[in-house]
Amino acid sequence: MTISFDAVQVWLDLAGIFFFAVSGSLLAARKQFDILGSLLLASLVSLGGGVIRDIILNSGPPAAFTNPAYLAPPLLATVLVYFLFSSVQRYTSLLILFDAGGLALFCITGTLKALAAGMNPVAAVLLGVTTAVGGGLLRDITANEVPQLFDPKDLYALPAFTGAALTTILWVSGSFNALTAGAVAAVVFAFRVTAWRRSWYVPLAVRGWHRLGLDTADGGAKD
Repeated sequence: MTISFDAVQVWLDLAGIFFFAVSGSLLAARKQFDILGSLLLASLVSLGGGVIRDIILNSGPPAAFTNPAYLAPPLLATVLVYFLFSSVQRYTSLLILFDAGGLALFCITGTLKALAAGMNPVAAVLLGVTTAVGGGLLRDITANEVPQLFDPKDLYALPAFTGAALTTILWVSGSFNALTAGAVAAVVFAFRVTAWRRSWYVPLAVRGWHRLGLDTADGGAKD
């Protein structure tokens, strides 16, 4: 049985929504939100990037409002965190891991949808990155956190750029398939997590500025 491209994209979207939703519920737990606040934050982070993507593409109502299946992952994530969070000790690591999973999948699906809509490769990469980082930006702002996108001690957008660019190259060359998509997702996930654990970063806006609070002598290991 052959699975259509649209079906693959929907399943990738749903997986990315779930990963991002868990990160939102974990942040809500850390902020001591109630369960309704957890559900709303999970929905915001997991659906926000896709809504932004669909609005930019002007392809009709966003998928989050036309496909009821898109509402299930945030609800599932909220319930799982509610029952399991009390036994989770290293929640910061879990938040980063789930966020990295969502980032890896959304930079692919956002780029694919842009390419399928006829956007040029550069625009497709930019929309893929926007899809990947948009939800996390909304999550952090809503929870009164410094957005990871603008954290000078972390890499967030660069892994998404990498994934979107690789997806575009594979698409243009005719090499994009389920196997190569999995490879791209793995590269982005590993890049994001490794950058976080080792405190990789890009240069600041002005040469000579120093990152406040960054201890470069400790190797950057994190929980």
